[in-house]
Amino acid sequence: MKNMLPSIPNFVSALYIVPTPIGNLQDITYRALSVLRQVDCIAAEDTRRTRILLDFFSIHTSLYILHQHNEYKRIPMLISKLQRGLSIALVSDAGTPLINDPGYCLVQSCQKLKIRVIPLPGPCAAITALCGSGLPSDRFCFEGFLPHKHKLRIDRLRDLSEESRTLIFYDVKHRIIDTLKDMVSVFGLDRYVVLARELTKIWESIYGAPVGQLLSWVQKDHFRIQGEIVLVVAGNCLKKNELSPKILRVMRLLASELPVKRAAILAGYIYGVQKNMLYKQYIDEKLNKINGLDVID
Repeated sequence: MKNMLPSIPNFVSALYIVPTPIGNLQDITYRALSVLRQVDCIAAEDTRRTRILLDFFSIHTSLYILHQHNEYKRIPMLISKLQRGLSIALVSDAGTPLINDPGYCLVQSCQKLKIRVIPLPGPCAAITALCGSGLPSDRFCFEGFLPHKHKLRIDRLRDLSEESRTLIFYDVKHRIIDTLKDMVSVFGLDRYVVLARELTKIWESIYGAPVGQLLSWVQKDHFRIQGEIVLVVAGNCLKKNELSPKILRVMRLLASELPVKRAAILAGYIYGVQKNMLYKQYIDEKLNKINGLDVID
């Protein structure tokens, strides 16, 4: 591989943002390998993982560790090197740096000091999952990891419940079932969700279903949630005369303090919807709860 890669002509001093494979090492680009070989040093999120990659391609560039806990302390040293005319490559554990990984503060500092930043294209788990999901990809939101705590996770999902664009989340095996349960609670049973895991690796799988069915599917076999996970969620697409989760939440809050008919009148006045629709939806939800279909928004 080393002999196949010519040096980049007119290689300049800069901070290079270098994506690395998310699994399959063949996904690295010739340009990325050339940069990693020619820079003076590499700032890596985990030097041990990056060294495995470098050793595989016989690259011996020196490494500095740069992660979320030491980024602020490392920036002055790295900036000093760049100002002296040296070149640095920024890499994360896998995929494109800065996408849910450290490096933002370093890039921001470079931009403020007019130090050249050269981003390279390459692997990204979020985009890979989106492309294979079958969900609309012309407009989407990347949300990274949801909060660890249940209440905060519910609050974040509620904030996103009316988002019409496709949503992309990262998740981990020990939280994914709780995440799907919370999505059922907030989005309802029928919101379509794609679970993509171990992308580009030997056990890669992409499976989509209404989130209620998806939850049942993963609970039947815990191997289905092993590895690194991306969730791609269909955006909210309200049907004609369908009430949004936000309006229904207000209706529930009002109904907890007022007679249901009075609550429906007030909620209808606030949002400009028919009070009869609110009243009917509220009563239907109560009946579903009695029948064991407890879905909240």
